Amino acid sequence: MKDTLHEEANNFKAVAHDVAVSGAYLYPVKGILFFSYHKDLWRPFISRAVQTIGLGLGVTTAMFFFTYFPQAAIMAFTSGPLAPISAALLVLSESSTITNFLARSFVLADALTDTFDGTLVARGHTELVAKGRQVNASGGAVSRLGKMLNRPLERMRPSALVRSLMLLPLNFIPVVGTLLYVYMQGKERGPVAHLRYFDLKGWDERKREEWVRRNHGGYTGFGMAAFLFEMIPFASLAFSFTNSVGAALWAADMEKAQ
Repeated sequence: MKDTLHEEANNFKAVAHDVAVSGAYLYPVKGILFFSYHKDLWRPFISRAVQTIGLGLGVTTAMFFFTYFPQAAIMAFTSGPLAPISAALLVLSESSTITNFLARSFVLADALTDTFDGTLVARGHTELVAKGRQVNASGGAVSRLGKMLNRPLERMRPSALVRSLMLLPLNFIPVVGTLLYVYMQGKERGPVAHLRYFDLKGWDERKREEWVRRNHGGYTGFGMAAFLFEMIPFASLAFSFTNSVGAALWAADMEKAQ
């Protein structure tokens, strides 16, 4: 594990310049602004809000009930008098990670796809969206979306959840640990944000990997920024949608550049 972390730290140093130059880390912020001013994009979010909030409350309650005291006891040896606070923060992070995984896998998949597609329609890329679903001629960006012709966003793999939970303790290493945690998560999350885009483009696995490799800095930067927003407790649901908007805005700009 130590060797892996050291290797990841070196990789981060190597890719830092590409991340900065790409500017892709700005798209999650652009997604927030675009989402705020386009009320039609709120529909998928509102339709899943109650379910996801209920899921989050259930997971958080269960995690505190079953894991808080054992983790606080363990942290008493490492954090001393700060153990209760450290344990609470860790449980909140674990709960957020689990909720995000379950929500994306079972509750939000279609809603996030609608948000992504609706953003592309709002940006004038109706023909691209029409490759993956029916698109009506009139109405708002989301209301124009019809039946999907191919599968929506893929579910997150259980291995991703296990990996996230294993990396959480990195946050207790001041500054460096958190940066490394965000980098390792962002590197994985970045390409996932464009799975729907790759699907609409009709790219096979080889083409996707080639594209991600050519834009590695951009995807890492986007993933890091998006993940930072989704780390915020109790707000990760909203940021999942704004990040989807940001990913679609980035895809729209990619289409213009091609």
